[in-house]
Amino acid sequence: MNGGVYLQTNDAERNEVAAFRRGEDGRLERLGRFATGGRGTGVPHLTSQGSIVLTRDGAHLLVANAGSDDVSLFAVRDDGLALLACEGSGGLAPTSVAEHDGVVYVLNAGAANVTGFRIQNDRLMPIEGSTRDLSAPRADPAQVGFSPDGTTLVVTERGTDRIVTYGVNHDGMLGNAAPHASSGPTPYGFAFSGERTLVVTEAFGAQVGKAAASSYRLENGVVTARTRSLGNGRSEICWAVVSHDDRHAYTTNFADGAVSRYAIAPDGTIELEDAAAGTTVEGRPGLRDEDVTPDGRYLYAVDTDAQRVFGWAVGGDGALEPLGSWDGLPATVAGLAAR
Repeated sequence: MNGGVYLQTNDAERNEVAAFRRGEDGRLERLGRFATGGRGTGVPHLTSQGSIVLTRDGAHLLVANAGSDDVSLFAVRDDGLALLACEGSGGLAPTSVAEHDGVVYVLNAGAANVTGFRIQNDRLMPIEGSTRDLSAPRADPAQVGFSPDGTTLVVTERGTDRIVTYGVNHDGMLGNAAPHASSGPTPYGFAFSGERTLVVTEAFGAQVGKAAASSYRLENGVVTARTRSLGNGRSEICWAVVSHDDRHAYTTNFADGAVSRYAIAPDGTIELEDAAAGTTVEGRPGLRDEDVTPDGRYLYAVDTDAQRVFGWAVGGDGALEPLGSWDGLPATVAGLAAR
C-alpha cells in the first residue's frame, strides 16, 4: 500500500473513519469505514484543525470524538484500521489532537483545557495531573500541536486572539500557559516549517476578502512575529499545512474554494505566491481540512459542502496539479490525515 487518506464522519450516533487507499499516482479508492467507538457532533463544519491525526511514525491514528468526549486510537494497517482503544478526553468536546514520540495532547474545546496521554502497548494511557487550562474560559480554541522538537505545545485561541504555548517536560507534563497576542484576529489553524517557524492562519471574523496568514519564530516557548497578517484576498482562511521541504505553506479558504500558497524564507518570513494555487470550484464554499503526504508528493483537502476529497500533485516549485476528486462522504465530514 502506498498510503492512505483518513477522515472522520463526525456522525452523532456512530462516528467512523472513512478511509481511502492511495495509489502510486496519488489517486484514491475507497477502503472502507471503521467505527471509532465514540460519537461526533452530527453538525457540519466542525470548527477545528487536527480532529484526526496520524502519529509521526505512521503506526497509529488518533480521532477526537467531540460528541462523546473521548479519543480513539487505531492501529494503521495496509488493509484498513483496527480500533485499539477509546479513552475519555479529560474534558468536554475534544476537537483537536497532537502527538509527539508517543505523548498525546487533546484539546477540549468545551472545557477550555488540554489533557495528556501516552501511547503504550497499543493503549492510550492518561498522564495523571496533566490537564492544563487555556488562557481564558471562553478561549474558543481551534488547534493543538507540538513543535517539531516536542519541547513546546501550541494552542490557537479564536475567542481571545491569542497563541498560547506550554513548555513540555521530559515526562510529558506541561508548564504554565504562556499567552501571546496574535498578529491578526481569529487565529485558527497552524503548521511548523523547520524547527522554529510557525505559520498561523487568521480568519478575521469571517470578513469577506480579509483572510490572512502570519509567521512567527518560536524560541524557548516565546512566539515572536516575523510577518504580520499577510492577506491573500480570499475569505475565511482556516487550515494550514507546510510542504515536505519546508519552503511552502498551503492554506485553505472555506468561503471560496481556493488553496493559497505562501513561500517561507529561511528567516521565517512569508510571501504570498499564489492566492489560488488550487481550487475546487471557484467561489463555492466548503473547502476545509487538508494534509500533505509525508513524502511531499501530494496534497489532499476535503470539501465538506461537496462531500468530496480533492487531490493535487505537488511540483518541485510548490505548484499544484489537480489529480481529481472522490465522493462518498457525509455532510458532517471533518478532519483529514494523509500518509
